[in-house]
Amino acid sequence: MATVSVLNMEGKEVGTMELSDAIFGAKINEHLVHMAVVQQLANNRQGTQSARTRSEVRGGGRKPWRQKGTGHARQGSIRAPQWKGGGVVFAPKPRDYSFKLNKKEKRAALKSVLTSRVQENKFIVLDELKLDEIKTKKFVEVMKNLNVEKALVVLNENDQNVIKSAANIPTVKTALTNTINVFDILKYNTLIVTKAAVESIEEVYA
Repeated sequence: MATVSVLNMEGKEVGTMELSDAIFGAKINEHLVHMAVVQQLANNRQGTQSARTRSEVRGGGRKPWRQKGTGHARQGSIRAPQWKGGGVVFAPKPRDYSFKLNKKEKRAALKSVLTSRVQENKFIVLDELKLDEIKTKKFVEVMKNLNVEKALVVLNENDQNVIKSAANIPTVKTALTNTINVFDILKYNTLIVTKAAVESIEEVYA
């Protein structure tokens, strides 16, 4: 079992915590991590792009000139793709880009990135993260105390004081234990997790 220091909001060590090897000591599977990221990005695509083919462009019903004898190349419609204002050859149409990964693959990918953060010493455990009021300045102070700039902060409960205090900081994102995902963990350099959230993650994803 890996052992990590537990810090308070001042950045001082107040204890240690043992992490479950099943979650934070798993075998890293880079292929599944890649697939999880691709899936999330694909699922976020709207897929609403669209252009008209030659059959959908208005006009062009009459043959522009006779087939032979003009000296021009033969043409059947002024809405053919080679004409200005013509249709698109292989026009994009609305489609669904999403695909599925099974639950075991998703969990394995998540365990892989959690393990990598622990191994890279980019995993910080806080004894608690509580703010008396919604104040961005106070949250920035906590980040400075931890010597962290870009981080994903994982909470065990929907604490609006903390979430709204972090909302205006572009390099910080907050998430609950049931909403963490591979993409966000990789996007932010450091993973800050409360002690209660670690216990919740170990319980949910064991």
